[in-house]
Amino acid sequence: MSVSPLAPRDRPATDRAYDYTKDGITSGLLRGGDLISEGDVAQALQISRTPVREAFLRLASEGLLRLYPKRGALIVPVTPSEVSDVLTARQLIEPWSVAVATGLPRARRDTLVEALGALLAAQRQALEEERLPDFHLADCEFHLTIVEAAGNDLLSHFYRSLRDRQLRMLDTATIRDPGRRTVILEQHEALLVAIREGKGADAATTISDHLGGTAEAIGGATADLRG
Repeated sequence: MSVSPLAPRDRPATDRAYDYTKDGITSGLLRGGDLISEGDVAQALQISRTPVREAFLRLASEGLLRLYPKRGALIVPVTPSEVSDVLTARQLIEPWSVAVATGLPRARRDTLVEALGALLAAQRQALEEERLPDFHLADCEFHLTIVEAAGNDLLSHFYRSLRDRQLRMLDTATIRDPGRRTVILEQHEALLVAIREGKGADAATTISDHLGGTAEAIGGATADLRG
């Protein structure tokens, strides 16, 4: 297991083990089908196995791990049905959010564009420095920022719940097609410009193309995993 033990030591051991393992899963350092043990995490964090066992139970309840007594825990692969469900949810929520964002009053749009610009810059830098987990995090935050700007708290809360699944899917798709990362940046830039200028038609076309490309890339990657 190659995830760096960065969790602060002043936090409860169970939380540290949970964050450490979950970060490994969502960043792609731990992949679907990998088997890890309580001992791996306990040794990395220099804690006992008991809090690791509790963390594994939490992750199993979230569907990220499948526990095998005395053997360890299997990283649950992303399933085709999960991919379909997440993509459908995004295709329902994001075009509406983008339409609302392009119609916001100028001052609110300027604030949104400033936040999106910072995330896009962070994403570019992460790609240049080959920090792919940070690239994917910035990607998710970019889209979440648009959804939240639309001002529907229920949809924002639901969209945030998709974050872990999106991170795993993004990693799988861009590993299969590294060129997709550059396309993502270009489409994010086009979306930012359309929102800044209040061009609803351009924004609608861009988000449609973006989500369509994401669906194609993730669908292809999932097919590869099925063999």
